[in-house]
Amino acid sequence: MSTVLMPKATAVWLVENTTLTFDQISAFTGLHPLEIQAIADGEVAGGMTGLDPTTNGQLTKEEIKRVEADQSARLRLSPRDVPIPVARSKGPRYTPVAKRQDRPDAIAWLLKIHPELHDTQVAKLVGSTKSTVQSVRDRSHWNMQNVRPRDPVTLGLCSLKDLNDAVDKARRKAARDDAARKKARAVEGEPVDEEAMEAVDPAEAEQPDADGLDDHPDAERH
Repeated sequence: MSTVLMPKATAVWLVENTTLTFDQISAFTGLHPLEIQAIADGEVAGGMTGLDPTTNGQLTKEEIKRVEADQSARLRLSPRDVPIPVARSKGPRYTPVAKRQDRPDAIAWLLKIHPELHDTQVAKLVGSTKSTVQSVRDRSHWNMQNVRPRDPVTLGLCSLKDLNDAVDKARRKAARDDAARKKARAVEGEPVDEEAMEAVDPAEAEQPDADGLDDHPDAERH
């Protein structure tokens, strides 16, 4: 059975751009209706870029209009003739020579739009190094006068899924770190925001960082 590509990003787009009910979006994406409601309330997937399912052939605009007109109707995936892409194996990201000059622009965009990302994550997304990211951050890059922020997804330097995954991981790590700081202050007798502490899943707070934010790439990846 065919499944929706990037269900959460697709749900974000459907919530923001259609009048479909939470149940209809839930049935199409496979997410729980409460999670769809949380997305609509901004409690889940905040800042995630929505994925338009009509641009990748998963839905047609006519199908969306049909289901919007009938709350009991359910979206049907459009038939796909192209094979499902194979997941890329782990390892250095290859950046085509023609796109390497775009990396500083992509780095500038990521630093501006997603400041929660660590330098290691930014470098990994665009296939660069931490030193290059730092030079763009502190504006010491040799070509800084010509650098202008541009979306790395549009430039073809990373996929939307990779970007959204990196943002989610960075925000979870920030929440864990914040909870740890508040816990340390509580031990020392300082006042702590209990509601903020409860907002972080204790199991997640103890979970090691799967993205390897402490890794330090020291060579340009080509």
